[in-house]
Amino acid sequence: MNWKLKRNCAALLTQERGYFKKVWGTYNTVCLVYPNHYRIGMANLGFQTVYKIFNEQPSFLCERLFLPAPENGAEFVSGAAGIVSIENQKPVTEFDILAFSISFENDYPNILKIMGQAKIPFLAAERSKDYPLILGGGIAPTLNPEPLADFFDLFILGESELALPKFALSFDEACRNKKNRRQFLSDIQKKIPGVYVPSLYKVNYGKDSRVQSIEPVKHTFPQKIKLNNPKDINAFHAQETVSASKAEMEQMFLIEANRGCAHYCRFCAASYVYHPVRFRKAEEIIKSVNQGLERKQKIGLVGTAVCEHPSLIGIMEYIQGKNAQIGIGSLRIDRVTEKIVDMLKAGGVETVALAPEAGSQKMRDLLGKGISEQDIIRAISILIEKGILNLRLYFMVGLPQEGEEDIDAIIELVKKVQHTALKRTGGKRKFRRITLSINQFIPKPHTPLQWCVLADVQETNRKIKKIVNFFKKDRQIKVISDVPKWNYIQAFLSLGDRRVSEILLAVHRLNGNWKKALKEININPDFYVYRQKSTKEALPWNMIEIGISRQFLVKEFEKALAGK
Repeated sequence: MNWKLKRNCAALLTQERGYFKKVWGTYNTVCLVYPNHYRIGMANLGFQTVYKIFNEQPSFLCERLFLPAPENGAEFVSGAAGIVSIENQKPVTEFDILAFSISFENDYPNILKIMGQAKIPFLAAERSKDYPLILGGGIAPTLNPEPLADFFDLFILGESELALPKFALSFDEACRNKKNRRQFLSDIQKKIPGVYVPSLYKVNYGKDSRVQSIEPVKHTFPQKIKLNNPKDINAFHAQETVSASKAEMEQMFLIEANRGCAHYCRFCAASYVYHPVRFRKAEEIIKSVNQGLERKQKIGLVGTAVCEHPSLIGIMEYIQGKNAQIGIGSLRIDRVTEKIVDMLKAGGVETVALAPEAGSQKMRDLLGKGISEQDIIRAISILIEKGILNLRLYFMVGLPQEGEEDIDAIIELVKKVQHTALKRTGGKRKFRRITLSINQFIPKPHTPLQWCVLADVQETNRKIKKIVNFFKKDRQIKVISDVPKWNYIQAFLSLGDRRVSEILLAVHRLNGNWKKALKEININPDFYVYRQKSTKEALPWNMIEIGISRQFLVKEFEKALAGK
């Protein structure tokens, strides 16, 4: 054992509250991996929920592992024992199951990096029963698992609360009955909704390289993988399990308030995959708040539509009555009220995030935002009058049918926001800062805009620079943006099929050199990123049923292009 590694893990555990540490022996063992660094993974409620569910199964032990940090003094380093779990410092290959919780497509190369450090064969077809079963889940593979299909034995798609306990029971039975791995995978593919075993499905390609169909290798397997999201989220408690001092948002105890969103903005995958919108009951949230206040004095309410919770004011009043602070990720613009802002301000909030997404009404209508410029200015006025003097505004560029006038409209809208802020503060420049977060639009599977192409990254970069340069000398306005090159990669990984795995393998072999890998492998990434898709063609993710019909998505796509 690498003793430095052991000390680092032990030191990390002393700074956590709520972790599970079971004694090895008779349990089925799971190494739960977040393929990014500790501080990011530990702020992810989905990751923490899976950790809790596995450890609540009587015959299971679950420990955590993260991407080793590169800097000196990192929590996890690679040594003679390879990478190891936090709780008992066990090498990855000693676990029965290696489970990846995957939130972002750009983390895909990290999956291979972790498997490589653990000396596990990358391809599922090349792994024997002596290696852990490789399981994947999370929002990224739920949208489109195909780019990772060759690496994983199975995926559990959608929300995990119903499927994971069934999977655990089936795995335990298979171990006790000494079923071989292939028989186990065949059995759960038939009986557990949301399970997807890629090796049991064949991809058929046409002469034009498009996917023609994805079919089960036997008629006994389901034709479609249907998500099995729970109708009642009150039966589960998605909240912070492990409180970690080195995590992002470490000062807040995170509690899920809702899933899904009733607005179904046409670009937003969460609205469609987490369909329908569901709100946790106020009394259940209050129970979680009381538990959270035993650890921290700030409660973070998490969800895709927190500000539309029917009991939000009452929940906030309860938290405030406990002399605690409240954190909400962002507010929907047409839901900003004086009461909500008063309570955020009283709780110490100094910055509020809003998402206009576009500067022109034409683009906001295309996206289905359902808000006007008047709504935006009204919300800004309330925030400034109530003393919120730092604003963060989210915009997208590279949208379908976007013209130069739409980029100019972002600049004009920001100027109006700044003017409103200065006017509401009496022109005394008490107002502090507007931070503009400019991101490129990336088409996502299962949304009405999934058929769109990614805008040319160079042209998008030019548009972003135009905004940056306009506000360059304005000290009140700061512009931050992503790197267009990585937008191309993300779109490629979001929209690709199984052949993408060849490039991922090359990227790993070439130590992350995407440019060289794309030249080396005979696959044209532009085919996935820049090709205009027909609404009638089969897409790599069509075998996944999210509960919203293709006809509805097509209709919304057509309405978007028509400006409705």
